[in-house]
Amino acid sequence: MINLFTQISKYLNIVIIAFYTYNAFRVFSLTDKDKKDKIYRKMKRIIYLFHFVCYVVIFLNTSSLKVVELYIVQVAAMSIIFAIYPWIYSNISKLLLNNMMLLLTIGYVMLTRLNFDKAMKQFAIATLSIVICIVVPIIIEKIKKLQKYGWVYGALGIAILLSVLFLGVSNYGATNWITILGFTFQPSEFVKIIFVFCIASLLSKRQDFKYVVVVTVLAAAHVLILVLEKDLGGALIFFVTYLIMLYIATSQPLYFFAGLGAGCVASYLAYHMFSHVRVRVAAWRDPWKLIDNEGYQVSQSLFAIGTGGWFGMGLYQGLPTSIPVVDSDFIFSAISEEMGGFFAILLILIYISCFLMFVTISMKIQDLFYKLLALGLSTLYMFQVFLAIGGVTKFIPSTGVTLPLVSYGGSSILSSVIMFSIIQGLFIMNQDRNEKIEKKRRKPQKAKK
Repeated sequence: MINLFTQISKYLNIVIIAFYTYNAFRVFSLTDKDKKDKIYRKMKRIIYLFHFVCYVVIFLNTSSLKVVELYIVQVAAMSIIFAIYPWIYSNISKLLLNNMMLLLTIGYVMLTRLNFDKAMKQFAIATLSIVICIVVPIIIEKIKKLQKYGWVYGALGIAILLSVLFLGVSNYGATNWITILGFTFQPSEFVKIIFVFCIASLLSKRQDFKYVVVVTVLAAAHVLILVLEKDLGGALIFFVTYLIMLYIATSQPLYFFAGLGAGCVASYLAYHMFSHVRVRVAAWRDPWKLIDNEGYQVSQSLFAIGTGGWFGMGLYQGLPTSIPVVDSDFIFSAISEEMGGFFAILLILIYISCFLMFVTISMKIQDLFYKLLALGLSTLYMFQVFLAIGGVTKFIPSTGVTLPLVSYGGSSILSSVIMFSIIQGLFIMNQDRNEKIEKKRRKPQKAKK
């Protein structure tokens, strides 16, 4: 009976998430607010349904009352979040809120299946992050001086990264973690947001050649420190984000292609300077040849994805725990194995839906600082998704990057929630501005009548 329900649930979940994904893209073509709100309410019900089906399967396979308790608390937390955010912010992007909650829910489900203690910790950190970040949209909307402190953001980011370089602890070959009062976290997850504020602020003021060179040196300092920490995944994210922001601000293709050339040279040097980079490249080129050692993680990831096929093995029917670091860097492999290839593709589409919304918001903003801020965060977010999924599928060498809102990790969760909250703030600010313009436009018409 348990196996039967597990097998039925894997098909049901694909249908549920497919329906959600369809609606996530459908709203882009609608202009009627009432129709959109109807779809958003439907998407919320889908999230609850998916959450319920998955936790029924988990309970049937574990018979643990702790799972039931965790499910009830999660439902209560989701209900409160869904109620409070629109109440505080009438112009909130409900698509982004729904997508964020669904991605977190997928993470909760997979982590509960992989490691119950980590699932509880993840849920606590995510909920606390959302509560803390509820003020972020207000800060973005009300504090107009945020764009004046570009050099301060830059100095702060470098100072934090330097402190990690000299005081940090090594983890999986990279010195990018620091411990304060018993809490271990990854500062670069937060510095990347400060970095986007820094570049958006500086490039919104001037774009002449000499000034761009100075800003590029500042950006290069961030990347160089990350390289010295051997956090090459983080360095790559910073580099690509800066390159895109520079091109958008200046509209100079020469800067973009010059940056790509410099990146190629830097990659070549990194390959020859760092042994762990050569190991990852070797594991990427032929993981089967090195399956007993360096290629074991990638090989197990590919085995899991291949075993799952299009429809997946079903929760608790696969062996995702055989993949090292499966709950963080390689969680996409676990999802592919037990939820299936179709589900994994739908997950990617949901990430793309968020990215499209990010870009849409940035295109509607007139102020260059806020436009660059939105585009920078969009690039940072989507490139991290690309690195995370590309690494576990052998599309690119593994970079040790987490999947936003799904992978286990307190630093990753908090920084991702902050990013979504900033974008929400920009969306709300733009909506409020449009409403004020519309009111001013209507006043003269009333006066004429």
